[in-house]
Amino acid sequence: MKLYFATNNLHKVAEVQNILGRDFEVLSLKDLGNADEIPETGNTLEENSRLKARYVYDTYGMNCFADDTGLEVEALGGAPGVHSARYAGTPGDDSKNVDMLLENLKKAVNRNARFRTVITLITDGKEKQFEGVVNGKIVNERRGEGGFGYDPVFVPNGYVTTFAEMTSKEKNRISHRGISIRKFADFLLT
Repeated sequence: MKLYFATNNLHKVAEVQNILGRDFEVLSLKDLGNADEIPETGNTLEENSRLKARYVYDTYGMNCFADDTGLEVEALGGAPGVHSARYAGTPGDDSKNVDMLLENLKKAVNRNARFRTVITLITDGKEKQFEGVVNGKIVNERRGEGGFGYDPVFVPNGYVTTFAEMTSKEKNRISHRGISIRKFADFLLT
């Protein structure tokens, strides 16, 4: 089954394809001839996910899905949250975002955080959302070479390694995106 993912982030496309396996072919916005970023003007992950999926469905008439992911840090009142991709400004820059996060947490004792992903699936005009959450902590410095975004500073509860220190298989098994993708894959396969 072909599914269009409302993103041009090739890291996300590869991660989702790895989680879904051979039952699905994940295609990006570029496969539709669109190299532009879809504006994320919503105030919540749910709104942004819906906006992106609705844009693809309304523009191209293709069954599709979109995600929005946020890192929510307790000591920062849930920030960066919906603004995670552009925490340090626009255009988004993973390295600058991590630098700003570590700077803002420099004196924080509470380093509890959670990653949350919301996926909106639109098939034949019908919309359904799926959520995945993983709780953890923010470490004091980057560790690991894998992953992307905040992965080098996030350690999920029950682990001592950051997402960036894990293999993609390990990370995908427990990650917020992995949880939400499996929920939506189960929905599609039933």
